[in-house]
Amino acid sequence: VQLQASGGGQVQAGDSLRLSCAASGLTFRSATLAWFRQAPGKEREFVAVIRYNGHTYYADSIKGQFTISRDNAKNTVWLQMNSLQPEDTAVYYCAAGTRLILSTVTSRDHYDYWGQGTLVTVSS
Repeated sequence: VQLQASGGGQVQAGDSLRLSCAASGLTFRSATLAWFRQAPGKEREFVAVIRYNGHTYYADSIKGQFTISRDNAKNTVWLQMNSLQPEDTAVYYCAAGTRLILSTVTSRDHYDYWGQGTLVTVSS
């Protein structure tokens, strides 16, 4: 299984970015797909998840600001990030899991596969 994240970059506060994560080697349509992020000096934290049925959940800190989506035909998951702020600066990781239940989708410990991360830097 491979997850290839892309789309990060350096932007100004208020800008938007769309991250992509292309997957191969897993049954994509039945996988739970998520984005996590890790800021310098902090632990990796949950950002957003989209389940096999399209249901989405977001961290409170980015609710209404970020949108996760998926295309099973393209084996790709996206994270649309709007109104970016300096506190959104982090390495963003996509993750996939095949055996998650609803109560575990925000826990990084339950994901089987991880992308390499893509850096998002937001300057004020």
